[in-house]
Amino acid sequence: MTKKGKVLIVGPGWPLRGGLATFDERLCREFQEQGYGCEILSFSLQYPSLLFPGKTQYSESPPPEGVTIHADLNSINPINWIKVGLKFRKNGYNLVVFRYWMSFMGPAYGTLARIFTQAGITCLAITDNIVPHEKKFFDKPFTSYFLRPIQGYLSMSEEVLGQIRALQPLKPSTYVPHPMYDMFGPAIEKQKAIQELGLDAGYRYLLFFGFIRKYKGLELLLESLAQSNWKALKLKLIIAGEFYEDSKPYLQKIKDLGLEEAVVLNTDFIPNERVSYFFSASELVIQTYLSATQSGVTQIAYYYEKPMLVTRVGGLAELVPHNVAGLVCGVNAQEIASEINRFFTENLENTLLSGIRENKKRFTWQYLCGELIGLGKSNSSK
Repeated sequence: MTKKGKVLIVGPGWPLRGGLATFDERLCREFQEQGYGCEILSFSLQYPSLLFPGKTQYSESPPPEGVTIHADLNSINPINWIKVGLKFRKNGYNLVVFRYWMSFMGPAYGTLARIFTQAGITCLAITDNIVPHEKKFFDKPFTSYFLRPIQGYLSMSEEVLGQIRALQPLKPSTYVPHPMYDMFGPAIEKQKAIQELGLDAGYRYLLFFGFIRKYKGLELLLESLAQSNWKALKLKLIIAGEFYEDSKPYLQKIKDLGLEEAVVLNTDFIPNERVSYFFSASELVIQTYLSATQSGVTQIAYYYEKPMLVTRVGGLAELVPHNVAGLVCGVNAQEIASEINRFFTENLENTLLSGIRENKKRFTWQYLCGELIGLGKSNSSK
């Protein structure tokens, strides 16, 4: 398996939970399938508890099979960064891929990258975000410190690619759409999923899925739902995901808008083995984001062949062609409500299915992995 070389992915992995860990583990498997030895360098401490907005950082699911994960990196301890860097640069890696999603990780990642590049190891970055959704005073210096030693960049939205090229115009960079999440198990018959979730089979379901943060626009979605014909259409909204901020304003909003009967709350963390139930039970996945780069939720919806309604922000519209694989609209409650009504009154679920199946062909792990390998080779040949 190591004939082609060894790769280290630096980013979250089990027992840490969430989409980043799931992505990194899936990418690790893809490198292995393509003949590379691959491991993950994850965190012994990812966030101090004061900075973590959720209930727990750790997964209750079993560890992923066939993936070696080293939980060695402490995000706030500079001595640890140096020790870990010196330890791992001896392991014969040809390529290190950093998963960069927030500036807080800049100092730790930047220090590791300098240690690795000094040893002749090529360092690349998958840049989820460069300009963060929720800005902090240290964003620019921390991000700059990380970017300087990195030798090539892969972004999963055109917006982030443009930001990288503005900051690092002389280094190679490329855009690859977020691959499809294909590791949550097969789709389930809709009525069985509805029964498993304890839902009323007399309704049709919208799905808002994932961690709840302000930029994801749940408040906007609630306002839109209130303006839709949800009663006449017999619709309910499933909110499936943990609050990463105070839940009280959202719960009050549901009450103020008279949506108690229209909203189903599943606001604990959704483990991987339960994801398929929520998508299988739903007819329309809704992402009313206020800002975005790309979203893993879109790629889960593609896997389960579910139409999407997304707002025209960041990279979402790049992934969901309007009236082909879903619906795209402005960040406006009235417009969103109108599109929800149109989806159900015009019975668009089956109409959009062929477009979903055609577009999902673009989102392969094999392609993303190949582009990373290409970036690495372009640097090593210089």
